[in-house]
Amino acid sequence: MKNKNYSEIHPRKVANKANKQNLLDAIQMSLEIESDAVKKNTAVFNSNRYSATSKLIDYDELKDKARNIKEKAIDDLPKLIEQLKGVIESKGGNVFIAQNANEANNYVKEICQKKNAKIIVKAKSITSEEIGLNEVLEKIGIEVAETDLAEFILQLSKEQPSHNVAPALHQSRERISKLFKDHFETDLLLETGEDLTKFARNVLRNKFLAADIGISGANCISADTGSILLVESEGNIRLTTNVPATHIAIAGIEKIIHNYSDLAVFIELLAASGTGQSLTSYTNIISPPVNLPILNLNGRDDKSREFHLVLIDNGRMKMREDPVLYEALYCIRCSACMNVCANFQSVGGHAFGGECYTGGIGGAWTAGTSGDISNARFAELCTGCSRCIPNCPVKINIPGLNTEIKNRIIKKEGGPSIQKTFLGNFSKIAKLTSNFPALSNFGSNLSVSKMLMDKIIGFDVRRTIPRFSKKTLVKSYNEYRKDHQEINSSKKVILFADVFTNYNNAEVGMSLIKVFDKLNINISLSKSLDDGRALLSQGLIEETKAMVDKLLPYLEELINQGYDIIVSEPSVLAMVRFEYGNLINDNKLYNKIKSHCFDPFEYLNIINDEIRIENHTPKNIVKEEIVYHAHCQLKSIGLGKEVPKLFKEIGVKISETSAECCGMAGSFGYKKEFYSLSKKVGEYLGEEIKQKKPEIIIANGTSCREQITDEINSKVIHPIELLEKYIS
Repeated sequence: MKNKNYSEIHPRKVANKANKQNLLDAIQMSLEIESDAVKKNTAVFNSNRYSATSKLIDYDELKDKARNIKEKAIDDLPKLIEQLKGVIESKGGNVFIAQNANEANNYVKEICQKKNAKIIVKAKSITSEEIGLNEVLEKIGIEVAETDLAEFILQLSKEQPSHNVAPALHQSRERISKLFKDHFETDLLLETGEDLTKFARNVLRNKFLAADIGISGANCISADTGSILLVESEGNIRLTTNVPATHIAIAGIEKIIHNYSDLAVFIELLAASGTGQSLTSYTNIISPPVNLPILNLNGRDDKSREFHLVLIDNGRMKMREDPVLYEALYCIRCSACMNVCANFQSVGGHAFGGECYTGGIGGAWTAGTSGDISNARFAELCTGCSRCIPNCPVKINIPGLNTEIKNRIIKKEGGPSIQKTFLGNFSKIAKLTSNFPALSNFGSNLSVSKMLMDKIIGFDVRRTIPRFSKKTLVKSYNEYRKDHQEINSSKKVILFADVFTNYNNAEVGMSLIKVFDKLNINISLSKSLDDGRALLSQGLIEETKAMVDKLLPYLEELINQGYDIIVSEPSVLAMVRFEYGNLINDNKLYNKIKSHCFDPFEYLNIINDEIRIENHTPKNIVKEEIVYHAHCQLKSIGLGKEVPKLFKEIGVKISETSAECCGMAGSFGYKKEFYSLSKKVGEYLGEEIKQKKPEIIIANGTSCREQITDEINSKVIHPIELLEKYIS
């Protein structure tokens, strides 16, 4: 498999992943082929994006504006379509509204036949990929030349795009060099990127000169002026839209916005989010039909310029009416969600995507445009880490979309699998086994037990089953309080005994209790109740809501009693602070709970002016090499820096990892169908930690600690356990 090319396993029309086995095969194939190109290229995009967005002093305001513009546009979409149609037709252009792919393709085909077109130059257009336009035109003998460099490469290799902005992201320089030499007669070495680009430019220049028609997409279209925004880095779009006398623009109806002036918001966000540039190399705003000389470089005798706008529905209006999937229509195709996704970084869009739309956002688009939720099964690769949300320039809740897709597939298939039922109801299993933890820990990792769990539940036999604490946190706390009374202070704090901490990480909870005691903060322990995280991660939305409804009255009661609630497990805190916003119908109650739940280090940083934590630590702390991996969901809710910040106060320097994710993602890494992918993601983090050569490794999340331990065979502790060591 290592010697195979992508074209052998990822042809232009990939195998339908609606079947679970096809999805798993695609994942495995992508993992077996060298994937460093995807990882390296997405890393560059990420680094550039972080740099570019940091320079936008109004970045958050811009995102809010973009979100507001798209929300209003989708709400007013039927009216905007008619307005845009009237504006363009009043200028002499043509507008065709296609309800589906066939209508769009037939309209374009008729124009090409009427013009007796022999060769068409085409700028990158995901929407044309969606409707399969190239194949339709090629069947009637028309040559379609993709002029975007990446699309040109893919057209030669007969592969599907693996990324929105960089469709050939998976290709290496060596593969491209071989591809060009196989398809064209040349004695050139084609060893560098510059060599390859120059060669492709010379080939494509002849296509531009010979073209009868140019086809483009559209990043945005303003309904008030009929202006089309097209951003690019190569200049090919300008040649496509200006050299041929006939220009056809193909766009989904969701690309329409109200006003010309609003294009400025997307010009800034597209460049920064997509490629990490302050501005793309070429930013085109055209108001067709354009008033330019007709060149007829190919010998044609066209007397006037002609413009056609093909607006495509193809499931979008149905998405607009969908109570959840409508949010996907806000997408501006920047690919930031793909670049930040650890799973996408490892397998690329050929596994994490459909025939056209890839990555986390691709699930909703594939479901909406294909009309079949099963085609979006690759949404299972979304672990809900939520790293994409703060990086999305229009703040789309992509994990929420994918959870909904999982839920609908479960319903379509008649109910959850044994695996999903078991993992979603972990709290019930944990409550039972906590009565005999020693026996459970011994038995669960026996070979015969692991084989049975592999066969029945789908736990990968290569994983070590998590151990249960000898005593639950609740029991340990009650015993501790017999000898250590609660501190009498003005602060009333309660540690939420979440399922993972209570049953599997009691020592973490007790470290937290002891630290707060030493800092003279009045802390007690809550009942142990399920927050619903395990159920939601399996896509069991209704069951999650029922679980949350049981927990809410208790949390509200604690807050009414004057408690601030500390949550030590990051995935649980993110559940309360973010996901509950979509699960609780009472917005006032949600905000009340959200504002009273804290990460332990966040809370200590907030009150540090009062407690002066540096006064509770030795003057001369032993300097140790410490590496910290922040949990994905902590970073997503803006709390990834709280641990280093607090340790800095006491003179302890922490080295942070750069990895977006550990790859474990709770139950994801235990599932045998995703084990290899989980380990691939973990390898990157493991290698980074090894290079740092730390004496101590700390990580907030349970699954993070398990994955890192598995990768480097070293003990990993929660930051609160390290802090306990320093607090006197």
